[in-house]
Amino acid sequence: MQLEIRPDPAEVGRARRWARSRLSGLGIGADEPLAETLVLLVSELVTNAVVHTGRPAVLRLSLPGRTPGTAADTAADAAGPAGATGPVASATVRLEVTDTSSRAPVPRCAGGDATGGRGLALVDCLADRWGWHSEGSGKSIWCELDRCSQSREGAALAYGGGLSAYEDFAFEAV
Repeated sequence: MQLEIRPDPAEVGRARRWARSRLSGLGIGADEPLAETLVLLVSELVTNAVVHTGRPAVLRLSLPGRTPGTAADTAADAAGPAGATGPVASATVRLEVTDTSSRAPVPRCAGGDATGGRGLALVDCLADRWGWHSEGSGKSIWCELDRCSQSREGAALAYGGGLSAYEDFAFEAV
């Protein structure tokens, strides 16, 4: 499933609503930690794409039991949440945001009072896996969440509540 994102900060809210509707259609409740974490990650990655590139982007969400780009995937997108086949007990949800900027994510030092600069540090703390790769003339930043994973205390680390793997560095996707 994918959603085209315009280079407008208002698109971040639309991306969150879209992701929530796709999750609920597969039986992943809005109050499940997986859903809450995924929506936060959508917000962070789409914000990075919109704010730091000023270009359109594409948000892709690969849900349990679905292969992106298949006829079933396209039909379910057209039908909306009701087109889903039902809940899946354990699987991996993959989120990917692709933009046309070729600039790689770079470390950025975010002080304790900074109002930004922690997006990818937050992704690092909350996702089971994440990374990025060049795609065409741009790049794609992705993360994965395993539905069966234990909840983490990673958000506290990303916001300065403890030691992170990146010490005083946060990451900015540009």
